[in-house]
Amino acid sequence: MGLFERFLSLWVALGILAGVGLGLAVPGLFQAVAALELAHVNLVVAVFIWVMIYPMMIQIDWSAIKGVGQKPQGLMLTLVVNWLIKPFTMAALGVLFFQYLFAPWVDPQSASEYIAGMILLGVAPCTAMVFVWSQLVKGDANYTLVQVSVNDIIMVFAFAPLAAFLLGVTNVTVPWQTLVLSTVLYVVLPLAAGIVTRHLLQQKSAHAVADFVARLKPWSVVGLIATVVLLFGFQAGIIVNKPLVILLIAIPLILQTYGIFFITWAGARWLKLPHNVAGPACLIGTSNFFELAVAVAISLFGLHSGAALATVVGVLVEVPVMLSLVAIVNAWRPRE
Repeated sequence: MGLFERFLSLWVALGILAGVGLGLAVPGLFQAVAALELAHVNLVVAVFIWVMIYPMMIQIDWSAIKGVGQKPQGLMLTLVVNWLIKPFTMAALGVLFFQYLFAPWVDPQSASEYIAGMILLGVAPCTAMVFVWSQLVKGDANYTLVQVSVNDIIMVFAFAPLAAFLLGVTNVTVPWQTLVLSTVLYVVLPLAAGIVTRHLLQQKSAHAVADFVARLKPWSVVGLIATVVLLFGFQAGIIVNKPLVILLIAIPLILQTYGIFFITWAGARWLKLPHNVAGPACLIGTSNFFELAVAVAISLFGLHSGAALATVVGVLVEVPVMLSLVAIVNAWRPRE
């Protein structure tokens, strides 16, 4: 493990501080970068995510993809958690905290919007960052690709009706541009680049792929830190101006993340999944497709709504919490 990977939590913490500091010092710069988006997908963040997931895409061996169908338990676990458990526990926690526990500090209108934002996060399983978490826990790259791909297909059909049911509304419109563009940018294009790269490297030598990926790994971490700096820089003003609100929203989101992780881990143990499948399966269920959630929150409730704020808090919470879960998965890896 290199210097970057060994002290990853420290680099992320410094990235958070740098993002908030720079966001306050040069807000115009971050506003300009935030404006570089297409269908609510920030193109600069997309580049950094590309840098993160490209090494994993190179490691995907298409000849081994067919093996996933011979051991589908991990895929079934992911689908059950993502679509039959997670959305409903997220909604339940939102109601518990904002209609009961936090009722003295939050007005009813804001409370309902915070709950709506949490629900939108809960029904939008992650696409891009999953590859990063899987790589950090040495997950099976081929299996992770299949899990993400199947999730994306289900999301096309299930997101709108499930969100409408939990929100109690009938006019949830899926921002197809955001969904399609994110899938193309974060899965299709880097996967195609990985396939071409792997093919060219394999023509050179048997160990060329491993050597190239090893050289890219530090850049993958740099991409992660740069993404953290941008995300916290974009929201620096909100972090400083509304710290109590952010804390109140973050508490149930953090509980949801850890709760889903341990539920999935228990399922993985029960199914006796190998560690390189169990680890990514647990992390896929806990992370969120925040671009989609933010886009829908803005379209339904408005840019300055509590729902939009809740989805943004989900973005801020995700990276630090997911890194802690990565550390847990790695600590639980069986000794060889």
